[in-house]
Amino acid sequence: MQAVQKYNAIMTGNEAVAFGAKLARVGFISAYPITPQTTIVEKLAEMVANREISAHYVEVESEHSAMAAVFASELVGVRSYTATSSHGLLYMHEMLHWTAGQRLPVVMSVVNRALGPPWNIWTEQTDSMNQKETGWLQVYCESNQEALDSILMGYKIAESPDVLLPLMSMEDAFILSHTSEPVILPDQDQVDSFLPPLNLSFRVDLKNPMGYGSYSTPDGPYMELRKDMMDSLRNSRKVISKVTKEFGETFGRNYSGLIEKFMMEDAEYAIIASGTLASTGKYVVSKLRQEGKKVGLIRVRFFRPFPDLEIAEAVTDLKGVGVIDRSTSYGSAGPTALEVRSALYGKSEIPVAAFIAGLGGRDVKVEDFEKMFQYVEQGKTGNFYINVKEAC
Repeated sequence: MQAVQKYNAIMTGNEAVAFGAKLARVGFISAYPITPQTTIVEKLAEMVANREISAHYVEVESEHSAMAAVFASELVGVRSYTATSSHGLLYMHEMLHWTAGQRLPVVMSVVNRALGPPWNIWTEQTDSMNQKETGWLQVYCESNQEALDSILMGYKIAESPDVLLPLMSMEDAFILSHTSEPVILPDQDQVDSFLPPLNLSFRVDLKNPMGYGSYSTPDGPYMELRKDMMDSLRNSRKVISKVTKEFGETFGRNYSGLIEKFMMEDAEYAIIASGTLASTGKYVVSKLRQEGKKVGLIRVRFFRPFPDLEIAEAVTDLKGVGVIDRSTSYGSAGPTALEVRSALYGKSEIPVAAFIAGLGGRDVKVEDFEKMFQYVEQGKTGNFYINVKEAC
């Protein structure tokens, strides 16, 4: 039975994902603080202390240890959770590869924050984009509600036998993490029906011993295991579509799979964006529509697996498209723009303009989006920085 849509809480994005972990009945939480993620693990610590959640809560000495801890707990079959941000995520980098390579369906929240130097605690997606080759699924949230719901969907997707890979769910620092919005808290019984307990077939079992992370020579299974990870990431596309559809039927909120299309039915030009940038973009699209311009927006929800087929189909009839990144790929265009250009290569000659904006938390304003749409309408195909000061 579909749930009635009724907001029953006002909370920050960080509180929302903490409630998501609670509703998912995680059994192990590893915590190390870093701004602006800290209030997630603080809220979970409060829940554990008040016995609102039955989980082991372990404070560790570093982000590397935080991921090592959930690696171990997940390997013994316990649904596990942690959260981090910025330099903490970079410090985890080695263990991200281990967790994916061991096929452990951990879910982690990442509060996107800029990297130093200079020190900056505001939002930017370069930290998580730097992890795109680790084998983790990546979902970028637009609202506090989506941040909560993505934890629940994330575990079901990651734990699917056709996937068995970890997933990181992103929220923009302060724009979501510390801003309060109305949120629907799902009923626990409905969540339990939607998300069954973890049943990891290869968990550590003293009665059925096996090797983990064993040594492999060049002629060993190393390359085949890496190909299997790639195949599983591709398989996750179908799982994501199935899980988001089931989530919509159960809870009444439809997240439309890997991408979201906004006013794209008769659009001639479009911007591709992710995270909270899409919210401003949608406002500008609505504004330009009132002026008679046929524009639309495509929101990339999942960056891994990248929705190349969905984007190629969505832009088929367009005259031009722009891609906005809140991250950098030094010496090239933004990461999303690179993926979009690759997805369209050999399939479409549509001009693609690549924009980098909002680094270090700089505001991306209505007039900035209007400027980007002007570039797209003019058929520009270069790489552009938006709202950069003449001199620093």
